[in-house]
Amino acid sequence: MPANYNGTYNMISNENFESYMRALGIDFATRKIANLLKPQKVIEQNGDFFRMKTISSFRNYSTEFTVGTEYEEETKGLDNRKCKSMVTWDSDKLVCIQKGEKKNRGWKHWLEEDELHLELTCEDAVCKQVYKRAP
Repeated sequence: MPANYNGTYNMISNENFESYMRALGIDFATRKIANLLKPQKVIEQNGDFFRMKTISSFRNYSTEFTVGTEYEEETKGLDNRKCKSMVTWDSDKLVCIQKGEKKNRGWKHWLEEDELHLELTCEDAVCKQVYKRAP
């Protein structure tokens, strides 16, 4: 049985986000604003189906996927690119590979007690974020 990701999570740390956004090709002004934000993640899970929302005062982003099924993703609110994404389970970790203009792009989510960990990669940049489950 995979982990239960359902919940609302508030960001508590954000390491190397600037480098990650630079690798995505995000402009200077947007990077400076985005780096100041403390977004909230809302995850709805029903078995292998996920709806994930990232909510901030600047931009919001949402995606839906079924683990094991490739889907077209348009990264509106981030770098506004289209890519083919595939999320799989690696034990209790969710692992996403995004194929498109940028190499080595994707993310990993995993839970450690009441913390949601997110590792974002693009080219050589790796960003690590931690979110705490809201009461």
